[in-house]
Amino acid sequence: MAFIVTDNCIRCKYTDCVEVCPVDCFYEGPNFLAINPDECIDCALCEPECPANAIFSEDELPEDQEVFVELNQELSLVWPNITERKDPLADAAKWDGVEDKLEHLER
Repeated sequence: MAFIVTDNCIRCKYTDCVEVCPVDCFYEGPNFLAINPDECIDCALCEPECPANAIFSEDELPEDQEVFVELNQELSLVWPNITERKDPLADAAKWDGVEDKLEHLER
């Protein structure tokens, strides 16, 4: 099972998770991160590092976040790999915890 980046990452894009990933399976879009599920080794190091609590194990994914399984796969194939921590988006704190942000996802 892979880990999945979900809705709360949108418009926050904290990258604390990227820094601890031993296999560099994170990919960066304009306002969201994605995990390549084929590269993820299910080590669980990223999940507790996410300040927005936006990363879940695929087998513990909330039902309303299941669309993100496919999105992580799709976006990780077209976005560039990210391996180092960066500052979050300028208004990340404002967006952290806002629900149903999928319409704000920039590809």
